[in-house]
Amino acid sequence: MGLGWRGAGGTLRKRTEESWYLFMTLLLLCGFWKANTQTDDGKSVYFWETGPWGRCMGSDCGPGGSQSRAVWCAHVDGWTTLHTNCDQGQRPSNQRNCFHVCDWHKDLYDWKLGAWNECVPVSARTFGAQRPFTCSGGEEGIQTREVGCILKSDESPAEDAICEYFEPMPRLEQACLIPCPQDCVVSEYSPWTSCSKTCGTGLRNRVRSVLVPSLFGGAICPNLTEFQSCKPGPCTRPEGLYSLRVGPWSPCALQQTRTARQVKRRKGKGQGLRDRGGVKDPETRELIQKKRTRNRLNRQESPFFDIQVGYQTREVTCIHRNGSKVGHNLCTPRDLPLTIQSCVLPKDCQVTDWAEWSSCSKICVDPEFPRGNRTRKRQVLQFPVGEGAECPPLEETESCEPPGDGVPPCSTYTWRTTEWSDCRVDLLLSQQDRRRSNMTGLCGGGLQTREVFCVQANAELLKYLNDLKERDKAGQSQRQQKPSVPPLLSISFQITASRPMENQFCEGPIPNRSQLCQIPCPIDCEVSPWGAWGPCTFENCNDLTGKKGFKMRKRQITNEPTGGLGNCPHLVEAVPCDEPSCFNWKLVGLDKCIPDNEKQCGPGTQVAQVQCINSNGELVDGNLCSSSTAPQPVPCEVPCSRDCVLSDWTSWSTCSQTCSSKTIEGKQMRTRSILAYNAGEGGALCPNSSALQEVRNCNEHACTVYHWQTGPWGPCTEDPSTSLLNTSAGVRASSDGQGLCSMGMQTRKVICVRVNVGQVPPKKCPDGPRPSTMRPCQLPCKKDCVMTPFSNWTDCSVTCDSAGNAMKKKQSRKRLIIQTPSNGGQECPEVLEEERECEVPKICPGFRWKTHKWRKCQLVPWSFRRDSPGAQETCGPGLQTRAVSCRQLDGTQGDISECLKFAKAMPTITQRCQLPCQDDCQLTNWSKFSSCTADCVGVRTRKRALIGRSKKKDKCKNTQMYPLSETQYCPCDKYNAQPVGKWSDCILPEEGRVESIMGMKVKGDIKECGQGYRYQAMACYDQDNRLVETSRCNSHGYIEEACIIPCPSDCKLSEWSNWSRCSKSCGSGVKVRSKWLREKPYNGGRPCPKLDHINQAQVYEVVPCQSDCNQYVWVAEPWSVWKVSNVDLKENCGEGVQTRKVRCMLNTVDGPSESVEDYLCDPEEMPLGARESRLPCPEDCVLNDWGPWSHCSLPCTRTNSRERTAYPLRSPSVGGECPETSDKEPCSLNLNCFNYFYNITDWSTCQLSPNAVCGSGIKTRMLDCVRSDGKSVDITFCEELNLEKKWQMNVSCVVECPVNCQLSEWSAWSECSQTCGLEGKMRRQRMVVQASQGDGRPCPSQIEQWKPCPVRPCYRWQYGPWSECRVESVVCGHGMRYRNLSCFVSDGSINGEGSLVDEELCSNLEQMISGEKQIRLSEACVLPCPGECYLMEWSEWSACVSICVKGAGIDFGSVQVRSRAVLAQEPENLLQCPDQMWESQPCTGGECYEYKWLSTSRQNSTRPLIWCQRSDGLNVTGGCPAMNPPVDNSSCDPPCLMPKSFCSEAGTCVCEEGFTEALSPAGQLDQCAPIPILEIPTAGDKKGDVKTSRAINPTLPTAIQPGRTGRTWYLQPYGPDGKLKMWVYGVAAGAFVLLIFIVSMIYLACKKPKRPQRQRQQNNRLKPLTLAYDGDTDM
Repeated sequence: MGLGWRGAGGTLRKRTEESWYLFMTLLLLCGFWKANTQTDDGKSVYFWETGPWGRCMGSDCGPGGSQSRAVWCAHVDGWTTLHTNCDQGQRPSNQRNCFHVCDWHKDLYDWKLGAWNECVPVSARTFGAQRPFTCSGGEEGIQTREVGCILKSDESPAEDAICEYFEPMPRLEQACLIPCPQDCVVSEYSPWTSCSKTCGTGLRNRVRSVLVPSLFGGAICPNLTEFQSCKPGPCTRPEGLYSLRVGPWSPCALQQTRTARQVKRRKGKGQGLRDRGGVKDPETRELIQKKRTRNRLNRQESPFFDIQVGYQTREVTCIHRNGSKVGHNLCTPRDLPLTIQSCVLPKDCQVTDWAEWSSCSKICVDPEFPRGNRTRKRQVLQFPVGEGAECPPLEETESCEPPGDGVPPCSTYTWRTTEWSDCRVDLLLSQQDRRRSNMTGLCGGGLQTREVFCVQANAELLKYLNDLKERDKAGQSQRQQKPSVPPLLSISFQITASRPMENQFCEGPIPNRSQLCQIPCPIDCEVSPWGAWGPCTFENCNDLTGKKGFKMRKRQITNEPTGGLGNCPHLVEAVPCDEPSCFNWKLVGLDKCIPDNEKQCGPGTQVAQVQCINSNGELVDGNLCSSSTAPQPVPCEVPCSRDCVLSDWTSWSTCSQTCSSKTIEGKQMRTRSILAYNAGEGGALCPNSSALQEVRNCNEHACTVYHWQTGPWGPCTEDPSTSLLNTSAGVRASSDGQGLCSMGMQTRKVICVRVNVGQVPPKKCPDGPRPSTMRPCQLPCKKDCVMTPFSNWTDCSVTCDSAGNAMKKKQSRKRLIIQTPSNGGQECPEVLEEERECEVPKICPGFRWKTHKWRKCQLVPWSFRRDSPGAQETCGPGLQTRAVSCRQLDGTQGDISECLKFAKAMPTITQRCQLPCQDDCQLTNWSKFSSCTADCVGVRTRKRALIGRSKKKDKCKNTQMYPLSETQYCPCDKYNAQPVGKWSDCILPEEGRVESIMGMKVKGDIKECGQGYRYQAMACYDQDNRLVETSRCNSHGYIEEACIIPCPSDCKLSEWSNWSRCSKSCGSGVKVRSKWLREKPYNGGRPCPKLDHINQAQVYEVVPCQSDCNQYVWVAEPWSVWKVSNVDLKENCGEGVQTRKVRCMLNTVDGPSESVEDYLCDPEEMPLGARESRLPCPEDCVLNDWGPWSHCSLPCTRTNSRERTAYPLRSPSVGGECPETSDKEPCSLNLNCFNYFYNITDWSTCQLSPNAVCGSGIKTRMLDCVRSDGKSVDITFCEELNLEKKWQMNVSCVVECPVNCQLSEWSAWSECSQTCGLEGKMRRQRMVVQASQGDGRPCPSQIEQWKPCPVRPCYRWQYGPWSECRVESVVCGHGMRYRNLSCFVSDGSINGEGSLVDEELCSNLEQMISGEKQIRLSEACVLPCPGECYLMEWSEWSACVSICVKGAGIDFGSVQVRSRAVLAQEPENLLQCPDQMWESQPCTGGECYEYKWLSTSRQNSTRPLIWCQRSDGLNVTGGCPAMNPPVDNSSCDPPCLMPKSFCSEAGTCVCEEGFTEALSPAGQLDQCAPIPILEIPTAGDKKGDVKTSRAINPTLPTAIQPGRTGRTWYLQPYGPDGKLKMWVYGVAAGAFVLLIFIVSMIYLACKKPKRPQRQRQQNNRLKPLTLAYDGDTDM
């Protein structure tokens, strides 16, 4: 019924009224069951439930806290009930004691982490037993560890809650990977060996080696040897069954009696010497003492060598072929080998105890490298002798920290720089710019440089601390005084004179050695045009007595210069004049002409309208002009009705001359015209044409113009009058803080100059505008030279020549100029670098071993060898020793530890020797070979001779056994030289290099291009093609060939053309200038600027320009006389025409001056040159010309109008009327009324000063006043309207400077990359100090150069091959094998094997093989006896193999292996064979291989040939997966050609795993269809999702996958015939029935029930909570 399950309650929702009745029924049933609190099995349905423990609370820290939790009674269905329903006796406690954790407990407690346990498979951990699985890459596992909270002081356990208060508990388990078992992998068999016997029954063997060892429980290695019996044929004679076998030598033993006897004998000798009378001769005594010392050394009575000669024996036995021992008599009689010999008693190396640790190398505090090193040493007491153990390391090092508390800080280093040099523009100029002859006026962007050097940043601080420490030591520190303040030079940014250090001390980025700078371009003074000449006035209107009069004209400064107003030209010119006056009347206009006597017409007067003005034209009070005569009324005439009518006079024209002289007079003219003719008689006649114009003189002053001219300001000098004041108030600190600067005085010359004449007396010029001749100035501050102290002297490294003499060297030191002197400061010294000879040590450092004479050959004691056959007491093989001492290169005694450290390997101190017996032949040593007269000609010989009794012995005279001479052909040394390797880079000669400006290399400067040389190495070979020294071929090692480094050529442009005219004559336009391309850049020259897109050969510069709209004006001459068309001779009136000449003239301040071309004036503004009108008849009203139109009020609308007026000059006769005197017209937009607005132009290009190359400039734009019809007009039209100007007209800009790439000097040539051989190279580099900017020359691609090293032969010591194992004259047993140490020469290449040469060529090399100093030229070996089974030699190490899973990224390291296989000779001895051996070692860089089965068909066989192959193509045994190997597809008929198919053992085609067979109607395989696979998750799965897998063959029994539990069901819907199986139809039918059942249940659940009933809940089971690892890597 489900009531026994906790938490299985459900929620019923009310949907319908029937559901409500059902719910009430359920409640009644529940109430009935509640009444019975016992279930059917007798257990209570109520139980106690508890919540989590709360936080530990308490007033004190520690174990006195308490914590509580909630406890309640619950029903099995999950709802809470009263406490009385639960058993009170089983009620859990709701409070307990706890440990109250405080913050300071964090320092007392911590987590203790145990070691990770062994990795356990997930399957074994989950189900308790390992299940079989197929391993693919590795099995997933879990490893655990113990984690607990402990008290740090004693590591006693504590509650985990204490540590969890501060830090979560570390994880207790983690995923791991168990490697798959790796089976042993072996190679293929070698070919069969020959038969072990030449007759009878023997064995032949074939062997293989181990490629990959057995790992992680994999299959062990199979037999490495395979045996096969062989029978070459029957034996014709009995086989040899017995052979002598030599055993190993016994350990070296010492005869004690012999040693004691030697000691006694030595003591007796010493006593006897002492008892003798002393030698009194000092020289003799000294000789004896030297001999004693030499003898003592020869006896090895040295504290380091204790050499004792002993003896050792060996056994010689006779053995049978089956390995058993037999008597000696069965072996073939022969000379028995030695069974006893001399030997050196082995002595292990003995060393002293470790000495005390040296002081720590780090004696200061360094945050970056806080630890140093310290060493300790021990001395050798006894060198190893014989086979004794080698010496352990005599020196060891460990890290350490500086001892003590008051450790000073370490020296810190930083980069410092000198001051920037003066800004120079010429460093940026391109090649064509350097053709300028004048380089002085350059300005704008430039380049300045400085030097960078390394200094000790805290030198002063360390000196202060050291001085303080010294005072404390001396007891002179005065604690009561205020301590001095330590300098903080390490953080100072001022220029300090610190001592330069080597650059390698400084780290971090090197400061820039160059930077862009700006030289302000001088602004030229710009002045306006001259104004008009003023009136004749006094120099000073306040003092009018006796002063001359002058007319003056002025001009203003429109652009102030940088150097002050004194650099501007004169602004005032004066002309002497007569009758000066300070105030004058100015005629403003004339009133209307009023006839006299109140008549209507006739003569009258016009009253002048005047104003009082001063000499500057300013309006003043009229009383000031009282002294001047006011203009009188002007006579005029009002014409009567019949009189001639003339127009008003025009204004006076511009004066024709600016001054007057004897030949030149200035004239002005005005005109008037006839408006109406007189009416015959009775009227006033019209004047003749000459009366229609008037001319008057003007500018009558003489052409003698004077002005003041100023010279340049002189230097600023101290003003004596203010020198006393300068000491107090006149002295101020300079802005750069480098001294005090005072105020001085500058003077200049001022003279009076007459134009076109020269200097005149000063009285000719007015005093008022006279410039000043003195002005105050600031004296420039003195700057003394600031230099660094001298750097430390460079090291004197001692180098020695071949003779051991120290070579003389020099050391140097230098100092740098930080600040150059100026303005009279102290000059820098001339010496910036010093040099001196190094102190050469008397003894060249170095140590060598010195060997002493060999001692007498020492035999085995006769008592031990007397029983040996053929032994004699005084002769035979023995051993001799010698002493070795340490010497310095000059021969003086040296410490033996120095030789151990610096000298070559110690020479041998023992060797085998032979004392000749009486029957032995004794010979002298070979002499040297005789000299050859010439190479390749004749022979050379060497000789030796018999000694003593040997001369008389016949056997010694046998020259074949004992040759007394040897002959060789004279060496035929022929050498040939041949080039090797590639040509080097083209290298410029080192000498004569010219430094470029400021010491920096700029690409393309002198000696950065031009002719150089490239080199190719020469190698010298002898006739045997062996490399020899190049001097043999009379070569210095190189072939030189001239080469060219092309010089870069910059882009060359023409000079700027002149500016074009402004494109507009009125308002804002543009003007253009251009450059033309003359030559393109090449070889890395400075690139061209961006060229015009249309014409690639031109560079344009366009700037806006402004043209004065009033610069050119139309000037109209007076109207001509009327030409009446309908001529009435009587009346002379009617329709007529007037003409006038109109010219375009240049407008100046004084008015139009000269005629210009008409196109320069605005054609729309051109006045009319002709007009038609009616000439008034007599007695008609005559009006003057119309006045100007009035202005239209803005904005322009048709409702507004403008008008013009005229007034009558002659009244009509009685009854006549005058026409309208006013004219009006509407204002029409763009016809007679215009709106005006500002128009802003585009920005110009960045404009520089004419003398600037780059740098700061100005971009400008202009305002243009534009009329509403689009026409540009004078700017005054817009200004009069007070329109808003909201634009900025100028803005600063920067033209990028063309900085060329700047390179450092070439470094010194590096050491040769190889000490010998053909491929050695020397390299040098240079650095980019300043990358190119803008259009500067780019950096070259070659910043590294190489050249070959001289070819030197590579000599090396090399072992020869091991000899065969030698057991003297015996057939088998323990023997020795030997190899030689030979000198080889090679060319240094990787594949160069080398050639054998004389050992003398390797004499300077230490005897060392592959870094190993221990030379082994012999070793013990075993020569197998006939019939013996034995181990082969070790195979070569296999290739490095990675233990991995290819494609899965799993790697367990790399390994390589070697093995020893067994070889057998007798079939009956196979059981006595030793075990085969293999050994492995880790390696790096192993290859990851795959293994797969391969098969092929065999001839005359139905079974295929199957083998395992590695992915590199090597056939192996082992490594392939343990599954049925594939079989040959060709055994099926027809063959299996369908994808995913193969031929089974039954001879039918079947599909691979994961695919099912679809057969054709004929029963043959048609295709292999993928199997739809459903994986049903089980309770062991971590995730309940459905996964697809085709990793298991459905035809095989299912195995548990690693890391996964449960079963996987595979449903195959197709049968072997390709049709659906019957169970598929059954499943479909069952699914259909299930669907009907579900529909029915839904219907019943929704149907209205007949009576309430309780529905059971379905599927209320809880899934069991399990933990399983499904192979995901995120666990």
